[in-house]
Amino acid sequence: MGRAYQNRKESMAKTSDAKAKVYSKYGREIYVCAKSGGIDPNGNLSLRGLIERAKKDQVPTHVIDKAIDKAKGGGGEDFDTARYEGFGPGGCMVIIDCLTDNPNRTFGDVRTCFNKVKCKIGTQGSASHMFEHSAILSFACDDEEAVLDALMMADVDVADIENEEGKVTVFAPNTDYFKAKTALLETFGEIEFDVDEIQFLPQTVSPIAEDAMENFERFVDMLNDLDDVQNIYHNVEL
Repeated sequence: MGRAYQNRKESMAKTSDAKAKVYSKYGREIYVCAKSGGIDPNGNLSLRGLIERAKKDQVPTHVIDKAIDKAKGGGGEDFDTARYEGFGPGGCMVIIDCLTDNPNRTFGDVRTCFNKVKCKIGTQGSASHMFEHSAILSFACDDEEAVLDALMMADVDVADIENEEGKVTVFAPNTDYFKAKTALLETFGEIEFDVDEIQFLPQTVSPIAEDAMENFERFVDMLNDLDDVQNIYHNVEL
């Protein structure tokens, strides 16, 4: 797997200038996660990981609490997940995950971003077949064998495991996220995860020409400016 999971983080770093937009995206995701899986982070491991990630990205506590309180009330907006795929500048493959209360609007906005860089949005499966939908859990640990044993005992289908500089990173199918995280917490106790996410990882990354890279960066910026866009995955070598 290598360090392909950092690709998305590096491309998303460009959005950090607009803190309010980052807070809004986290608030929306926390609200949806809490509403669908429960407001208790101890019983909702996805929410727990999301809150920890938000705190690392310096999202204020009041933003997190407001989103959870909103989910607790049971009212509020109804957001649906939407996923779009296509081919971006330089022929790169792109997957865009959204949370939307108006799918027609969101599709039109995303398609406009493709059109502005003279690229086309694709059909479902046009890009995702070249990605692995993976759970990624990374934490400080110097005993790779103990980690692997814990996961195997929990019947987790481990795709890959890395051990670098005192940090173990586990890659597993997205469907094994809860089993993997539960097994690690039960074996090692409270863990501060450096990475606790489900991502689309490209099977291979490819460089693109310099002029295409400028267009690609513009494309990513336009997508990140859309309120409904939560995550962008690609196979561009940065």
